[in-house]
Amino acid sequence: MQAEELRDFVIDKIEDIKARDIQVLDVHDKTDVADFMVICSGSSKTHVKSIAEYLATEAKHAGFPPIGIEGGEQSEWVLVDLGDVVLHVMQETIRDFYQLEKLWGQ
Repeated sequence: MQAEELRDFVIDKIEDIKARDIQVLDVHDKTDVADFMVICSGSSKTHVKSIAEYLATEAKHAGFPPIGIEGGEQSEWVLVDLGDVVLHVMQETIRDFYQLEKLWGQ
């Protein structure tokens, strides 16, 4: 699956579970780690964890299991690494504090 198709898959799946304020950053010229970063918010720790777990499950069923998932214990910020696309699911307060869009969007 191409990076753009994977990005669209991620967006579709997190929209299914009501992720909020979805932002997509094209970082292919800023890092070798991924082509896209998708950042979204969840309304609670449970919602953040549910978004990440749902995406991981759906990706696995589609034939490309996550390389890694980090942050599920605290569920304030959960990262799902799918290779070309990295999803950051954050609670609003954590997202406001770290401001990844500003960091990677410059």
